[in-house]
Amino acid sequence: MKELPELPGRLRELMLGAGYTVDGVRERLGDVAAAALAREETIPALRATREGDTLGTLIRLWWLGVPVEAPRGLPVDALLAEGLVAAEGGRIVSTVHLQPWETGGYVVSDRKVRPGGPALRADHVVGAGGASANLAQLASRRPVGRALDLGTGCGVQVLHLADRVGEIVATDVNPRALELARLSWALSGVEGVDARRGSLFDPVAGERFDLIVSNPPFVISPRARFSYRESGFAADGFCRDLVRLAPRFLTPGGTCHLLANWLHVGGEDWRDRVGGWLAGTGCDGWVVQRDVQDPAEYVELWLRDAAEQGTPRYRELYDDWLGWFASMNVTAVGFGWITLSASGTLDPVVRVEEFGGRVELPVGAYVDEILASIGEAHRVSDEELLGARPAVARGVVEERSGPPGAEDPARIVLRQERGLRRAARVGTVEAALAGVCDGGFPLDPLLSAIAELTGEDPCDLRSRAPQLLRPLIAEGFFHISTG
Repeated sequence: MKELPELPGRLRELMLGAGYTVDGVRERLGDVAAAALAREETIPALRATREGDTLGTLIRLWWLGVPVEAPRGLPVDALLAEGLVAAEGGRIVSTVHLQPWETGGYVVSDRKVRPGGPALRADHVVGAGGASANLAQLASRRPVGRALDLGTGCGVQVLHLADRVGEIVATDVNPRALELARLSWALSGVEGVDARRGSLFDPVAGERFDLIVSNPPFVISPRARFSYRESGFAADGFCRDLVRLAPRFLTPGGTCHLLANWLHVGGEDWRDRVGGWLAGTGCDGWVVQRDVQDPAEYVELWLRDAAEQGTPRYRELYDDWLGWFASMNVTAVGFGWITLSASGTLDPVVRVEEFGGRVELPVGAYVDEILASIGEAHRVSDEELLGARPAVARGVVEERSGPPGAEDPARIVLRQERGLRRAARVGTVEAALAGVCDGGFPLDPLLSAIAELTGEDPCDLRSRAPQLLRPLIAEGFFHISTG
């Protein structure tokens, strides 16, 4: 692209003036058309935009990808010169997908491929979607000096980082991705992004960052056909190497957040596999498996992503992919979050867990608290814990259940109404502590009082308490003050 300097400003002004924003599009389409569009059905959206007004025309042009008569004010000549639209029988049709984004900016990518449409190009630039939103929600909200968006794609993560980062470097192996990302940033009013081409950390050799985010090409497949989703590394090796290399590029106290896929292999615990990636990095780590698919589900997902169902090669691709998984004894594929923290401790801790429940968004608003709790529970000694002042976390409630008329509950659950919204089944001791600890008293005398009320042996309770409380501290039900 020749990148005409006045084009982004003129186009942004037209789109904002017409209401081509997240809220404007949502209101114009309505619930039915929006839900149908999520299922790749465009007819309801076409019906909702057939009046010929500017907003409807922009939705048809940039989002639905159908030929339109150019609305008044659209810089058609400049768009043609940039190759963003093409002429078609007296009308114009977009060659890219341009969508408003929740940050108030715009994201430019290649047009979404739908069933019956042309095949994906090898250097296809995928648009912002669920995975992009997941990563943006995960990233820490702390303001930082330098950030790296590794594998920037259409540039959407930069839009989320721009208001809290002094300097942003964005990399991608695909030159077309960097081209469209620059346009995304220009349309969104984001300036000064340092865009570099290259794989993994090659473009930033010798540099360090306070924050690294990456939505990498994590799809595990027999061969790399599309650069936006497949790396060409063997199996899940790309995500493994990304995790192992990232700490070298973090400043002290820096954080790395990334999305990843990993294999479940017969006879092997996936927690050991992914936990092994983080072992030896010197960083605290938090791995969360958010979803699991069996091999057939996984293959179907990504063949559908490339709109290859119903094509002549579908059966061949499907069978080849399944056979490749079978050759490695793959039983499933996991998807989730990985966070690394360069805490500087000599005793790093890694927590690997499966958690598919609904969480409070954005996770980035409290992810630093999660990492602190994991480290605190691991590193505090028994004696320090007994001398610490515990406090039940904000938003924790207690639920008791049992047969009607029973003297004691059959089940006691502590539940978080905020954050990760975890639930933990506890005993009477933990429940009693949750009812009385407010950070004002050390744990030791609280345990003595509980022992007196329950009739338990004080020495036995004192010896058991650290083991009972550590998991609840790690999961954020209790905070402790050791000062």
